[in-house]
Amino acid sequence: MSGKVRQRATANPVDAATTTVNERILRECHSVYTDGEKGLVGIAENLNLKLLAPRKKITVLLIGNHSAGKSTFINWYVEEHVQRTGVAIETQGFTFVTSGKKRESLTGNATLHLYPHFKDLMKLEGVMEYLATEVSTSKQKKFSLVTFVDTPGLVDGDMKYPFDVDEAILWLGDLADLIFVFFDPMGQALCKRTLNIVERLNEKHSERIKFYLSKADEAGSETDRQRVMMQITQELCKRPGLNKCGFDMPTIYVPQLNVRSSRCVNQIDDICKQVEKTINQTMQNTLNALERDCEQISDLIDKKLEEDRAASSYNLRARGKGALFGFLGFILPIILLVNFLASNVSNELLKSLLGKAGAEALQVYMAPVASFWKSIPPDYHMHTLGALFFITLVLVFLAKWSSRLLPTLSRKQKRVLQENRDYVQDSVRGRKEALYLEYLQQSVGAADIN
Repeated sequence: MSGKVRQRATANPVDAATTTVNERILRECHSVYTDGEKGLVGIAENLNLKLLAPRKKITVLLIGNHSAGKSTFINWYVEEHVQRTGVAIETQGFTFVTSGKKRESLTGNATLHLYPHFKDLMKLEGVMEYLATEVSTSKQKKFSLVTFVDTPGLVDGDMKYPFDVDEAILWLGDLADLIFVFFDPMGQALCKRTLNIVERLNEKHSERIKFYLSKADEAGSETDRQRVMMQITQELCKRPGLNKCGFDMPTIYVPQLNVRSSRCVNQIDDICKQVEKTINQTMQNTLNALERDCEQISDLIDKKLEEDRAASSYNLRARGKGALFGFLGFILPIILLVNFLASNVSNELLKSLLGKAGAEALQVYMAPVASFWKSIPPDYHMHTLGALFFITLVLVFLAKWSSRLLPTLSRKQKRVLQENRDYVQDSVRGRKEALYLEYLQQSVGAADIN
């Protein structure tokens, strides 16, 4: 399956420029992270900090046995027929359903270009050929902030999948914000493959998983429906990971498909409320993460500048120590050489070279050295010279060792760091405060906001 695009007719045209407040806030947060050199991702990368840009939409993963109503629910939520439905296994791969500017169907590589954070799916053999994306122009409900992931219908027995469907669903579950598990009452609800996957997902993402009895209006009478729900609940409770307090499994069905009246309570609106709740929570998490990332970047810049100041101070002391040891290492042989020359050259020659005053001053300054040298027996002169030579080498080595410098930042690097810190603290945090205020004003009166 290639990355080509198959154009489709628009079934539900709307103004592409229409953008909700929440959608615009998430896009704004995303751009703060990815905006070229001034994006937080780029700034953090220069500090050896890895940041991930927040997604513009939440991801809802739908799993269940075949003909459980996953695709039907997506069509109902979007209010457009984007997914094939039927009793047979219609969804054989993974289909991402998202909103966009015009109706399109993307396949293969195009899907992974649209969702780069899902690129590791390529590592699962065979999955690439069964990836697709349906782009709809619908703005119904909260669809502009949601990406649905429709998964293959799960069955037991000898059914062969062209890829490891269990591992693929588990991998997607790690990235999903919500996981909807649909059980239908028509005999496939207790599919062991479905229960096994749900149990493994529950080990890491129990707070994201929501259970629903789909097609509840087809379960017959209320007694039959209760019996089905009890069977499903009992099967789930047999598995230690799924046996927990507060278990809930609302009954849902698509109203338009219910041609005859049903006394079954339809809680499909609860799904919409759950999606909206997750969107709101994601909004808050994104804004909170933006503030934490700003603080983290500022702290790293402050730490780097402080380390640079400490390194500069250390280098200054190191240069002083190196100069001192170097001076001692070189002055010692020079003094001995001058003393040797002064002792073996006639006074007349010294006076002619240095003058009378210079010759007398040299003799005065060299007197301690001459006395020290005369106090050493002639037989030990060579030993003394060897010892002094060794001391000189030690002093030179100490000079070189103590003058080792730590790396420091250039003026340009320090200026860039300071500019980035000011940008993060003033500009980015200011934008974050404005976005948070705008988000809160949707539900709280201006008088209640400090």
